[in-house]
Formats: sequence, C-alpha cells, structure tokens
Amino acid sequence: MAHYGEHTLPDLPYAYDALEPYIDEQTMRLHHDKHHQGYVNGLNKAERDLAEARESGDFSNIRNIQRRLAFHGSGHINHKLFWLNMCSPDDYSDPIGDLATQIEKDFGSLDNLKAQFGAAAKAVEGSGWGSLVWQPEGGYLTTVAYENHQKQFVNGQIPILLLDVWEHAYYLKYQNNRGKYVDNFWNIVNWDNVAGNFDKAKAYEFPVSL
Repeated sequence: MAHYGEHTLPDLPYAYDALEPYIDEQTMRLHHDKHHQGYVNGLNKAERDLAEARESGDFSNIRNIQRRLAFHGSGHINHKLFWLNMCSPDDYSDPIGDLATQIEKDFGSLDNLKAQFGAAAKAVEGSGWGSLVWQPEGGYLTTVAYENHQKQFVNGQIPILLLDVWEHAYYLKYQNNRGKYVDNFWNIVNWDNVAGNFDKAKAYEFPVSL
C-alpha cells in the first residue's frame, strides 16, 4: 500500500493494443494514462488536504475532502482491479475449477452469469460499473451495478470482476452503443485473474490494495 498522498499509477499488465479489436489502443492510452492518472492525482491531493486539516485542526472543509477521498480512492482501486480483469483475446479461456463450480451453483451456467451481469452493466444510469461480487455472508456470487465509483462495499460484498461503463471507457470505439461494448467484454475477461480474486474474497481479502 502506498504512503499517504504518494499513490502512483500502476503499469498495465499488457500492451495498449493487447485488447484489440474489442477495446482499441487509443481508448486504452487515454483511459489509463489520463483518466486513471486523474484519480491517482485526486486521491493524493485529497489525502494531503486531510493531513493538513488534521495538523491545523481546521475541519471546516472535511465534507468536501471526504467526498474526494471516496470518489478518487474508489476510482483508483476500481481501475487497478479492472486492468487485471482483462487479457488479450488470444489468451482467453473459460473459467475452471472452484470458480466454475460456484458460477454453476449460483447462476446455473456461465451464459446465465453473462446475461445477468450484462443486463446490470447496460442498465447503469449515467456512469458506473458492472460487478461480479462475492457475498461472504451467505457464501454466494451475485452481480451488482454501481453508479460512479463508490458504494463498492455494500453489505461486505467483495468485487472479483469489474467492468467500467463510464463513457470514457468505450465511447471512442462504440459511441453510444454501450450494449455492444458490454457484450464484447466477455472476449477479453481474464478468468484466471478472476479465479485468484475469488480465492482471496473467500478468505475475506480484497483483490487489490490502494
């Protein structure tokens, strides 16, 4: 975990054009280098502002600081997970092992999971995320749609697969056709990564850290 106010942009685990033809290189460069970097910068600024408020004892702006911490912090950690959730279509393989068994148990089939997840992601009003989450209380997988970046930890849910449906994630290639972007996402899901996240979630561990 980074020191307070010293978060950095992680490198992508693949080349900018690795997700072609489903996500184009230009989108990846802008999304990673500009948008994600913006969340990192915003998080660092908010943490420094909080440190200054604590040092001075002046908390008159605490509501704004906390809002920025939540927004930029969630944006940063969501993107860290999102990048790892994807792989080149040449490296794609269906889920196996414990994850595949759990998907079968909770959704009936991988196709049913895709349908439920896709419907949730397509239905996000404005900006947000589609998410496959592990619910520790009850021990099951389910899908959730989040608006903006926050509200990721509702009822202790741990996300193991995220899809960014903010317009900056797809508009250059898909324009207003979010549905096609969501459908094509399944060609580049890194199920090996999701399986590792699933193992961590079952141990009450979040897949990535700030």
